[in-house]
Amino acid sequence: MIIGLEVHVSLPTKTKLFCSCSTAASEPNSSVCPVCMGFPGAKPMLNSEALRIAVSIAEALRCKISERVSFVRKVYFYPDLPKSFQITQLYEPVGKDGLVECYDGSVVRIRRIQLEEDPARIIKAEDYSLLDFNRSGMPLVEIVTEPDIKSEESLRAFITELMSILYYLGVDIEGEIKTDLNISMAGERVEVKNITGIKNMIDAARYEVRRQSKIIEGGGSVISETRSYVEAKKETVSTREKETDEEYGFIAEPDLTWYDTKGITRIEPVYADKIAEGYAKEYGIDKKVVLDLIMYDRDALRLIERTKGAFGMKTIINGIEIVKKYGDIGSEQAFKRLLDFLQNGGYVDAAAFEKIKKGEKVEGNVIDMKKIIDEARLLLNDKVKEDYKKNPKAINFVIGKIAAKYKMNPRDVAEIVKRIIDG
Repeated sequence: MIIGLEVHVSLPTKTKLFCSCSTAASEPNSSVCPVCMGFPGAKPMLNSEALRIAVSIAEALRCKISERVSFVRKVYFYPDLPKSFQITQLYEPVGKDGLVECYDGSVVRIRRIQLEEDPARIIKAEDYSLLDFNRSGMPLVEIVTEPDIKSEESLRAFITELMSILYYLGVDIEGEIKTDLNISMAGERVEVKNITGIKNMIDAARYEVRRQSKIIEGGGSVISETRSYVEAKKETVSTREKETDEEYGFIAEPDLTWYDTKGITRIEPVYADKIAEGYAKEYGIDKKVVLDLIMYDRDALRLIERTKGAFGMKTIINGIEIVKKYGDIGSEQAFKRLLDFLQNGGYVDAAAFEKIKKGEKVEGNVIDMKKIIDEARLLLNDKVKEDYKKNPKAINFVIGKIAAKYKMNPRDVAEIVKRIIDG
């Protein structure tokens, strides 16, 4: 199985890519003008902030940045495209030849990153369709990978890593990010268009692998075509034969000039995976635990950076998990009070959390470690220890019982229990 992706990301600008219409309108067709409606004679003008974000994304994905960029017209006919062409990039995109190092150890090369406009939104009813041109002209970045993804696990790792990098660049990953999935089992490439969401992308890939494998095993040939993903049925359906670049009739965009990228200020990238790996090595903690906390949470990363060294890393992680459970801690000072309380043997429930947040004294919430160890030893009888050798999950009931009784982090209890078993 060989997979390549085209990921379409909406950029967080206040105005559209080639006009001054707002990107924040909600009422259909309330944020439109002659440019984004494609009226004859209307002239586009590039949004410099969109170009800055696009260049920052390309640099974060380790691409070679083009010294100057240009635009082309991609010609096709569809109701959501009033001009009958889309302004995009081809010959001089924002960046080329990048790569993403994923948390599973795989590396996915980036072929190119290009800036382009979004078409309008088609809202389909039972026997008619509506068009909302608020989306027409919205700034997009298209990230095109090489066909380097060889498994479902690597597909998930890549898109998770990519979303984290985009998140730290300020791109709204909760918004509508669409992917085109290019997948091949035996040479011929099938493209599944406009898949929304990571789960749908994984499900579409899984279905397409099964479908193509079945054709090949039956002695048939896979046809190169474009398909659509039907979320309700979790399957893909054929829509048309695959287009070629020649069919799109690319021509240079005469209303836009060349744009220099050399003087553009970049947004500093953050690689959560590398940061988590560094913490794991320096503090002897599980990398995955840290990565799960900071992958899409800049506040968690900030709290770690501000308190490491003053408190134990396990205490800090425990503190962040408590904040995620009970809500905003309010201030950095309140978080330090929480860490101080935890480091001195305190356990935190909802009432204690609110008191710590307000700076009030908490009484009675102190862990008697000797009592916990004695209780764990009683529960860890010879049969449980013997079962543990065959199945490590055999001690989970002990961990759960103590964690619930003493309101402790199950991971901390697990460490105590394993130390008792190991003598």
